Amino acid sequence: MHTSEILLEARDLRKSYRRGGGVFSKEAEGPRFTAVDGVCLAVERGETFAVVGESGCGKTTLARMLVRLIEPDSGELGFRGKDLLALRGAELRAERRQMQMVFQDPFASLDPRMRVAEMVGEPLAIHHPELGKTEKQERTRAMLERVGLGADALKRYPHEFSGGQRQRIGIARALILRPKLVVADEPVSALDVSVGAQVLLLLQELQSEFGLTYIFISHSLPVVAQMATRIAVMRAGKFVEVGPAEQVLHLPAHAYTRELLAAVPSLPSR
Repeated sequence: MHTSEILLEARDLRKSYRRGGGVFSKEAEGPRFTAVDGVCLAVERGETFAVVGESGCGKTTLARMLVRLIEPDSGELGFRGKDLLALRGAELRAERRQMQMVFQDPFASLDPRMRVAEMVGEPLAIHHPELGKTEKQERTRAMLERVGLGADALKRYPHEFSGGQRQRIGIARALILRPKLVVADEPVSALDVSVGAQVLLLLQELQSEFGLTYIFISHSLPVVAQMATRIAVMRAGKFVEVGPAEQVLHLPAHAYTRELLAAVPSLPSR
């Protein structure tokens, strides 16, 4: 990291949901469940900021709020020095181009009726309508090749690929616009260990090649140990500990972090 420029900043983000019950149920005014409870963070350009915690702690809700797929109930969110929550229309679209998401389940996040060329190239069609057909095709082919898929992938459908290949398609789609920020939500948890390791290596290579900043969401400390420059440990909607990866993994300050570490047989050396 050459600079300590803040790319994304969140202050006191909160999000709660009503427990159970649909819109018309008698539970509509019932107790609320707080998924994200006053989270603050600042992510520096070029780093990998990991959020780790057990299932249900609010990680995914937070990830989706950071890219405005979910609106927070309250709090502030700044991206590239702009108030992201105040942006609308074309201004919001311009910033959204710079932030993309890689999802946990590569099959659920890809449209089964679309060929890979169309799916990976779709963000270009939406955000760069000025590009000609040939240029769009060329960029799509080059990005698929960069993530390890040949030109023969272009005409095929998602179901024709393995889980690891589908995740590579998802990564190509996320990176086709050359975003500044990528939020990866459990990107290898649906894959077996060896395939997941290859995907993590690819993400690291792409980060240095394209100058990406990552927010990396995971329940797995070994995965986080491999990727993160800084780690936030999340429990019941709150960050209980935030610090440099080495410190959090080897000199944890919070009892809950120590509990999580105790449950892991060993961490990969960095």
